[in-house]
Amino acid sequence: MSTPEPPPVHPLFASALAEIGLSALTSEVRHFPDATRTAAEAAAAIGCDTSEIVKSLIFEADGVPVLVLMDGSSRVDLDLVRAELGARKVKRADADLVRATTGYAIGGVPPFGHRTRTTVLADRGLLTHPVVWAAAGTPHSVFPLAPADLIAHAGAQLADVREGTAA
Repeated sequence: MSTPEPPPVHPLFASALAEIGLSALTSEVRHFPDATRTAAEAAAAIGCDTSEIVKSLIFEADGVPVLVLMDGSSRVDLDLVRAELGARKVKRADADLVRATTGYAIGGVPPFGHRTRTTVLADRGLLTHPVVWAAAGTPHSVFPLAPADLIAHAGAQLADVREGTAA
């Protein structure tokens, strides 16, 4: 009996990988029968620490979507994001804005390959791991990448936006 083929990679994400020269990464995407929507679910499925999961979170800064990449064991400090961006108001985006901006549902948003180009902040804490895991376009799929490569491909600006890092 043959091994069943894994589900295909989300088409928008596969296209993004091809566009940035990372098509080979599609073979690294791991699919899980149970959701990997949260950092804890993803870490349990992969067998890694929650801090090795990359959360791709959309916020609104003065009404403009912004992507923040954060490790799975930490929370974003909105005051630090506001200061980093020079914004007056920062709030979490709703599900409709997330999908309209990225093309993906919450729980499956990858760090790059979005429908709309946005400002991207990556918390410096991501660099403490040799490999991190991020959503690959669905709440059931993830992919591994060195954090410096992930940050570069996302076009992210390094920042300290994790709760507890305020000076």
